[in-house]
Amino acid sequence: MQGIEADGAPIGLVDRVEDDRIKLVKSASGEGHHEGHHHYIRGDLVADIEDDVVRLSADADVAVLNEEEEDGRPLN
Repeated sequence: MQGIEADGAPIGLVDRVEDDRIKLVKSASGEGHHEGHHHYIRGDLVADIEDDVVRLSADADVAVLNEEEEDGRPLN
């Protein structure tokens, strides 16, 4: 499924849901030390799921601040 922020910006492809969090595919992980591993977004940021799109309730500037590592640590 495609992940879309509230402002319409793509966040990447959703791999699956794990423990009330969205797990993004590795290719959506960014650059540098964030590259090549999964990032997660809290499930409470999901506003809607329709067809093959997961839409978040947060805009890009807020959503990126809520991305987490596998162990729950914030990315930033």
